[in-house]
Amino acid sequence: MIELTPEYLNKIASQIIVISSLLSGFSIAMIANLLINEKKTKILNLIFKTTIITASSFLIAVFSMTNIILKTTDGYPLEVTPQELNFPRIIGITAFMIGLISLSILISLSGWTKSRKTGIFTTVVGVLTFILIIMNT
Repeated sequence: MIELTPEYLNKIASQIIVISSLLSGFSIAMIANLLINEKKTKILNLIFKTTIITASSFLIAVFSMTNIILKTTDGYPLEVTPQELNFPRIIGITAFMIGLISLSILISLSGWTKSRKTGIFTTVVGVLTFILIIMNT
């Protein structure tokens, strides 16, 4: 396994924080919108649960990566070993990937609230989005 330098981890963590912050904010806004929705259908319930997972995952990624940034920035008062960075890195990357998966599921489910044709379209778009994201990571 290749050991990443603290400087490189710092840069990666910064990028993941930006992406996760934007996507968690988007997800939280969707949660608020779904909370005030008067309809109570199975698909909306599933979308609501998926949105909660999405927002939670991206928030976990933000705080895990913030931990890495704090520990890899010049001036951190304590000695940090590479092993100490493994746990927040694993948690952060795992949460980020769960967030991406659940966001793709959210995109896929969104159209089913309108019609079968729209549902099929959004499912195809959600799957393609996920595949293209995975191919580029």
